Amino acid sequence: MFEIRPAALSEFALLPAIEAEADTAFERLDPPLSTANFPAPAEAAEYAGAFHIMVAGRPPAGFVRLELVDGQAHLEQLAVSGVYSRQGIGRALIRAAQAWAREAGFGAMTLSTFAHVPFNAPLYASCGFVELPQHAWGPQLQDIRRREQAAGLDELGPRVVMVADLTAGDGRRQPTAE
Repeated sequence: MFEIRPAALSEFALLPAIEAEADTAFERLDPPLSTANFPAPAEAAEYAGAFHIMVAGRPPAGFVRLELVDGQAHLEQLAVSGVYSRQGIGRALIRAAQAWAREAGFGAMTLSTFAHVPFNAPLYASCGFVELPQHAWGPQLQDIRRREQAAGLDELGPRVVMVADLTAGDGRRQPTAE
């Protein structure tokens, strides 16, 4: 397994290529999911401004990007190079991000993703994430969903906002959705 660690500043320039390569997995779905409307890969400077980024490997084979949204850790992005897909790196990055956020004092982690893509919502659900009902979204989560809709992501398939309770110690306890 690859070592998971905070990204070095010198590695931010490598992340756009990993992001672009990871996006090609959507094209290989049956039926394929066109990435034509996906946002372009971030620039190195955008990654440098992220709240926290962790990478797997030297050089990185994948990364997880966390942001601060509505006062909680938000898993903004998970990307693994296609060469290393289906080896548990994504799951390991999610677990490492949850552990880091828990140690940093966050009680929950949120994300927004495709509901039916196997390496999206089902993967996150296996890591303790559950759907967060719309009435429980804070203003920043609402803004994220508006931006996703404006970018046309909802036209590609249903999206879901999810949350993981980090207070249980392993990220698996199911938060109650009221």
